[in-house]
Amino acid sequence: MFVGTHNHGQGHETAFAQLVSERTGLDLDNIEVVFGDTRRVQRGLGTFGSRSAVVCGPAITLACERVIDKARNLAAHMLEAATSDIELKDGHFTVAGTDHRVAFSAVAKNAYSAGGFGEDGREPGLDETAFHDPQGFTFPFGAHIAEVEIDPATGVTQLISYTAVDDLGVEINPMIVEGQIHGGVVQGVGQALMERLCHDDTGQLVTGSFMDYTMPRAAALPLITSERIATRAQSNPLGAKGAGEAGTFAAPAAAGNAVMDALASAGVTHFDMPATPLRVWQALQAR
Repeated sequence: MFVGTHNHGQGHETAFAQLVSERTGLDLDNIEVVFGDTRRVQRGLGTFGSRSAVVCGPAITLACERVIDKARNLAAHMLEAATSDIELKDGHFTVAGTDHRVAFSAVAKNAYSAGGFGEDGREPGLDETAFHDPQGFTFPFGAHIAEVEIDPATGVTQLISYTAVDDLGVEINPMIVEGQIHGGVVQGVGQALMERLCHDDTGQLVTGSFMDYTMPRAAALPLITSERIATRAQSNPLGAKGAGEAGTFAAPAAAGNAVMDALASAGVTHFDMPATPLRVWQALQAR
């Protein structure tokens, strides 16, 4: 399977292979996903905006259906039955109501031999291309709650608990989605509490390495509670909504508002991210 999106850690190779496996019955181990090879992929815009499942997913399913239709016609010829009587189940084409069947792999092999040609519409090969142009946006939504504690003597802010509830539509692989939510939350918490680019008076970057630029680590994070509800998206046949950026959108606001609520009790009326110890301490001292 050649796709125009690109995978860089989201688990697309697993989710996309699942879509093919669910429709064809082929084993996941027999499905190879190729990303971003401009010599072999006709067209693609990469991966951005939580769009991969929403845009590429329906294209994959459409291409699968086209391949299955072509294979069903060939299977009918091999089983000497009408195409309308051929059913695909568990990786085999079967004549409805009988035990006569042929494996998908055998049909594929036949498609690239003389059996793939015929006046009944049989064409050689089982390759197909499909595109999906969504006619509308998806609207994932949710509610994230962060609890923080601030030490007024040092300005150190500790994230005590974090709860996320999201509606991301139909999920291809819930475990991957869970990981994306956790990763997005961590990224957003880092933006809210610790990550900051600093320059000296001459404009020289002084946080150019991870020795100087603080990133969130496990010791700074609580267990993240994540729950999901699912309402099917109407703008694509999979019913999927964007998932990868759910945490990055919500976490800065949730954590930032929690910090502001805590500082407000000490009389601070305005505070900009990130809530590094020095900046929090300075805001408290100013009051």
